[in-house]
Amino acid sequence: MPTLILVRHGRSTANTSGVLAGWTPGVALDERGAAQAAALPGRLAGLPLAEIVTSPLQRCQETLRPLLEARPELTAHTDERIGEAHYGDWSGRKLAELKDEPLMEVVQAHPSAAAFPGGESMRAMQTRAAEAVREWNARVERDHGSDAVYLMCSHGDIIKSLVADALGLHLDLFQRISVEPCSITAIRYTRLRPFLVRLGDTGDFASLAPREVPPGEDAPVGGGAGAP
Repeated sequence: MPTLILVRHGRSTANTSGVLAGWTPGVALDERGAAQAAALPGRLAGLPLAEIVTSPLQRCQETLRPLLEARPELTAHTDERIGEAHYGDWSGRKLAELKDEPLMEVVQAHPSAAAFPGGESMRAMQTRAAEAVREWNARVERDHGSDAVYLMCSHGDIIKSLVADALGLHLDLFQRISVEPCSITAIRYTRLRPFLVRLGDTGDFASLAPREVPPGEDAPVGGGAGAP
């Protein structure tokens, strides 16, 4: 079965302003995110890509633009199932404000029981994304062969949930996974099991350096802004 390259979108204006964007329209890449997107074709230069699939949201479309310009033979297929989690009434709110919501503790410690008011549950988010991957695996294998490589550009919580699915981890453990903006995660699927072969690879270790304000113990909902 194929190998899936998961790219989280580049850093967005919502990431840097500490806002949970969700499906809010008009959320673009910031200056650093645009630079991350511009570097993506070089990072993937040695990799033949059979297909490209993307979330419909603007920040993912902008992340893929330089790659598609570098590979005009490819067209991006939009799939809403790998779009961001539907955060409902939480969309557009400051993360600093949301941390005091009682539901945030559930999101952190027991996400399989979390459902966003006016939005979807985290279980539903993972289910739709995993179904999309399984359908695209079958399609890519049918059209391009079992050794094909294809790419999906998606969002932090979606990618973390797909990694958990590939590793056979309960969704309640997915907050232990971290994927920074424009990081690359690779999963090789086989008949018996998936293999996680890259996780959150940015080629940059700056985010591991000590910070003036240490990161908190909570997992950033939506994926966080990455290295400062």
